[in-house]
Amino acid sequence: MSVFPSHLAERFSTSERVFTVEFPSIDGGNLTAVKSRVDALLPWFDAANATDSPAAHAHASNVAIAIALQNFGLEPILQVVCRDKNRIAIQSDIMGAALHGVRNIELLTGDDVTAGDEPEARRVFDVDSAQAIKIAATLKGGRYLSGRKFSDAPDLFIGAVENAAAPPLEYRAERVTKKVNAGAKFFQLQICFHGDRLENFAQAVNATHPSLPLLPTIVLVKGARPLKFMNEKVAGIDIPTEVIAQVEQASDPKEAAYQLARAQAEHALSLPGVRGLHFTDFCHDDSLVRLMRDLGVTPRPTGSH
Repeated sequence: MSVFPSHLAERFSTSERVFTVEFPSIDGGNLTAVKSRVDALLPWFDAANATDSPAAHAHASNVAIAIALQNFGLEPILQVVCRDKNRIAIQSDIMGAALHGVRNIELLTGDDVTAGDEPEARRVFDVDSAQAIKIAATLKGGRYLSGRKFSDAPDLFIGAVENAAAPPLEYRAERVTKKVNAGAKFFQLQICFHGDRLENFAQAVNATHPSLPLLPTIVLVKGARPLKFMNEKVAGIDIPTEVIAQVEQASDPKEAAYQLARAQAEHALSLPGVRGLHFTDFCHDDSLVRLMRDLGVTPRPTGSH
């Protein structure tokens, strides 16, 4: 067995910055659509999130996308949410993906069904995110949650999500410790539009877990409208009215939104414990590549992963 269970784990062991990205949701078509998106992301990113019905909308499954990313050479981070799955389904997702070499696993609660287009769907929440992390750690140890043992246990690299900006703020760093104790080795942070809250969170976490990698999320949008939508409709995201107004009243709202993202990225990278960034791209144009270049990232030759 290699020292590192994943390329992502290996990257975190170095002093290099790490960049991950939310892989676009796939609604239909075939693997050609996945391949074209992988080719665009490969030069820039260390890994991509294979999301699990984000915003409570049904898409191609997390496991199917993770396997496709793996096959096309972009390392996946398999996300598994507690909203839709009981402990049996969570274990099946992780072990099914592991059969295909997927090693990076991220456990999270998931957006509530009221955020999606099928709000009548039943919530599951058999376990919470910390318990789901413990499930992944149990599988890594060669046992199912029932105690049933199996051979060739997957060498999982387990991640988690936390929100630095949601009250009660003082509890957020404690939640990180709870998830670390359950088995989490890295964290992607929720979108945060409060620089002071992110800074306080990073300092508190780094004081307790100085080697724990944090990846704050940077979101790229085309203007004020998606900012308003996130502020009003997405649980856990709070955007100051003055930030929205700054973008809305600018002579070029799209450029103002880009500069906001760039300033957030530069600030986040300056914080203790922050090892890189995670990106969510709602622009779907050249903005993401532009931001990577502005942050001083040099694209890798294809095939260097």
